[in-house]
Amino acid sequence: MLRESPDSVGNEVLLRKPRAEDGVHVWDLVQSCSPPLDANSVYCNLLQCTHYSDTCVVAEKENTIIGWLSGYRLPADNQIIFIWQICIHERARRCGLGKKMIQNVLSRDHSIKKIQATITPNNKASWQLFRSFASQLSLPFSSEILFHHEHHFGRRGHESEFLVTIGPHLSESS
Repeated sequence: MLRESPDSVGNEVLLRKPRAEDGVHVWDLVQSCSPPLDANSVYCNLLQCTHYSDTCVVAEKENTIIGWLSGYRLPADNQIIFIWQICIHERARRCGLGKKMIQNVLSRDHSIKKIQATITPNNKASWQLFRSFASQLSLPFSSEILFHHEHHFGRRGHESEFLVTIGPHLSESS
């Protein structure tokens, strides 16, 4: 069972906005999921947990962070939320937690019309998550290359990043 109230106890998962003290724990969780996730600095996670707390989610179970969603509104179009990372502890996977975290951040602001994220070709879990989320809400799903592995990343061995878009009209479906 998922709850969003601050008095969550037992085996329930609490979804909430992150706080500064979560930053290092978020970093630890992302490290445990790397690869395929790119690890950011602890400082970056601290900024996400404070400056971007309205568009980020932590999933907590028994006082342990088991899920993380970082996102931000696009500066050029604040009706689009860009999901930067979704990370779920291996013991909490395949339970729909990723979708619940997306839904949680969307429930905070009904002016969001689209979701965007970038996904590498080999990140099958992320492709499945975003396709399934769009399908569940009967929303359009599209993808196109955003950052090409040679042109944008040079010879650093990074895969191409595909921009996926869910929507428009997200707020009417969520």
